[in-house]
Amino acid sequence: MASMQKRLQKELLALQSDPPPGMTLNERSVQNTITEWFIDMEGAPGTLYEGEKFQLLFKFSGRYPFDSPQVMFTGENIPIHPHVYSNGHICLSILTEDWSPALSVQSVCLSIISMLSSCKEKQRPPDNSFYVKTCNKNPKKTKWWYHVDTC
Repeated sequence: MASMQKRLQKELLALQSDPPPGMTLNERSVQNTITEWFIDMEGAPGTLYEGEKFQLLFKFSGRYPFDSPQVMFTGENIPIHPHVYSNGHICLSILTEDWSPALSVQSVCLSIISMLSSCKEKQRPPDNSFYVKTCNKNPKKTKWWYHVDTC
């Protein structure tokens, strides 16, 4: 547990001092606990999401960084994207089976920015309705089927 807290403190400082473009840590979210972070995000300039505001929720287990964080969109505005379900769950392999302890909150944020920025058409995943009705509240419990696509 001590190594998890030390790692999170280090990542917290890095995120505060050098956040990815368009990302801001919601400072109030880390005042009471270091295991749950809200990160405010703005769509990148020149993309379909330019000017839109989103919020990401990161939850860390006691096994972090060996266990990936639970990451999902939350709040009023969930991006409409082929890999983002209307409940905020994100289908992104580094959040589950391709996770590595070498990854960080910053690298996850950059991957999410990149995923949104490369999108050519705003649409929900084809199985959105079924998934949202039947999924676990924790997206890490989903057995994702990853597809290579051009989004």
